[in-house]
Amino acid sequence: MQAKRIERLNQLVREEISRVLQRELKDPRLGFVTVTGVDITKDLRLAKVYVSILGSEEQWKASLAVLDSARGFIHNWLRQHLSLRVTPTLQFRPDRSMAHAARIQGLLAELKTEEGSSPEEA
Repeated sequence: MQAKRIERLNQLVREEISRVLQRELKDPRLGFVTVTGVDITKDLRLAKVYVSILGSEEQWKASLAVLDSARGFIHNWLRQHLSLRVTPTLQFRPDRSMAHAARIQGLLAELKTEEGSSPEEA
């Protein structure tokens, strides 16, 4: 039962943080940020928030710095909009899985074009 509750809470916190980032946080340094997941500890004290950022390495660093500086604002938003006994402390973590998947997809497409251009041996 506890695992289902934490899973629902992970989803709820992910949706609320996404809403805050889209509608409330107006920092021009913040790039295109997607919250890919939230992992809350069993004692509900800590939430690791995984984010994916579209852009270069400099944009990753700038966006993560903005998120770290807005951590208090986002925490207060969650405290006001979610009825939780304890609002978890937020830790923002980079999730580079989407960039990694795009790189692999590009390599596979490159291999496929090389296969098509080379003469087949009989």
